[in-house]
Amino acid sequence: MSLLDRLSAVFKGREEFDLTSGDIARPLFYLSLPIIVTNLLQTAYNLIDTFWLGQYSTEALAAISFAFPMVFLLISVGLGLSTAGSVLVAQYIGADEESEAEYAASQTVALSLLGAMVLGLVGYVSVEQLLGLLGASADVQPLATEYMQVISLGMPFMFGFFVFIALMRGYGDTVTPMLVMFGSVLLNVVLDPFLIFGWGPFPRLGIEGAAIATVFSRALAIVVGLAIMFRGTRGVRIRLGQMRPDLAFAKKLVAIGFPASIEGMGRALSINLLLVIVGFFPTYVVAAYGIGTRVFSVIFLPAIAVARGVETMTGQNVGAGKPDRAKAAADFAARTMFVVLGALGVVAWVGARPITAAFTDDPAVIEVGVTFLRYVAPSFGFIGVMRAYNGSFRGTGKTLTAAAIVLVIYGLVRLPAAYGLSQTALEYRGIWLAFAVSNAIGAALAYGWYRRGTWQNVDVTEGPAGPPVGDDIEPSTDD
Repeated sequence: MSLLDRLSAVFKGREEFDLTSGDIARPLFYLSLPIIVTNLLQTAYNLIDTFWLGQYSTEALAAISFAFPMVFLLISVGLGLSTAGSVLVAQYIGADEESEAEYAASQTVALSLLGAMVLGLVGYVSVEQLLGLLGASADVQPLATEYMQVISLGMPFMFGFFVFIALMRGYGDTVTPMLVMFGSVLLNVVLDPFLIFGWGPFPRLGIEGAAIATVFSRALAIVVGLAIMFRGTRGVRIRLGQMRPDLAFAKKLVAIGFPASIEGMGRALSINLLLVIVGFFPTYVVAAYGIGTRVFSVIFLPAIAVARGVETMTGQNVGAGKPDRAKAAADFAARTMFVVLGALGVVAWVGARPITAAFTDDPAVIEVGVTFLRYVAPSFGFIGVMRAYNGSFRGTGKTLTAAAIVLVIYGLVRLPAAYGLSQTALEYRGIWLAFAVSNAIGAALAYGWYRRGTWQNVDVTEGPAGPPVGDDIEPSTDD
């Protein structure tokens, strides 16, 4: 059996399963598995840059630590538009309105690229001031500025690739983006050392070389992605004649996408603001926090992937006029993720010491890292529940609901609780406790909100205006 045959046996394309009929578990699994791999490959981008720049200089490594949160913040803005496009495409495909799905995809690509150019220019001229506000030192700020200015100029490529992934996911194809991402990461692996250290005929560019490698890899990926979508042989098709910006569609895209951007930015800001609270304590506590959050980022990948799968299944079933099946998919995902992440929580609790020790040999950091994992691990299952239901909210177009839950949990529960409890005898343990409490409350809030009603009497309109989304889909109150 060839490698391609083996991959085909594990990763099935959309043509091999139906999201709007039959079993729920299998199509959700086949949707989510490639997303997990794609997210792992996305993480590899950051790890590759971190590894090579760590070999280059300590200052470059510190600079990338300031740059990554800024990149995440900028990308969060664009993720809102890609989420909106994915939801619209999913609803049209579910309604068997292929031409409307093509129009929605074409408009999403055009408007996202225009928005990315504007955001990139703003980022280019303001990045130095923003880094100063974040507290970058005099020897680190110039390096971080070099990196971020290249990334800012390449923002259309960064955004464009995320839009490609989202639109293909809305159609139900998560395998093709995974394969394109793999090629992009492989190219980045090869280019990084040549451009950073100046191997062979290449100049020694340092941190700027890492940024160029990333942008070039993403540029090639979006060229491939656009070629795939223009051909239309896999996933949703886009047409050049439909890419002239449509103001009415732009309003719809922003109405759905803006709350999704706020949701992503809320997550990004909460991480940075929590770091401020953690920073009140000694360096070994900050180091333990960094280790813990990196462990979480890997453990939560299944929940993130399944939430995206639920988003697509919900969108297509809402479009097909099957709200009960959409609800069943969300409930199944929530139960499954509660069990899976709960089991991973047990593993993390039992193995807290060896897991932490894999990152450091400092006894103080290990002890604090162990307490972090053991405080938060019992609440892992609740993360899966919240992610699953938020994915369903997004799939119906209710991105404002998903964003509100995230902002309430992070802004009104986790951050105040972390600060308040850290000022008590619990000290830094109060921050860890705030994580666990907010995770449990987040699951309860998402579940309770979802249980207010089920999606009924959904009607998909015809033409470029698209299906009713957001507040156009009214929940009926359960008796």
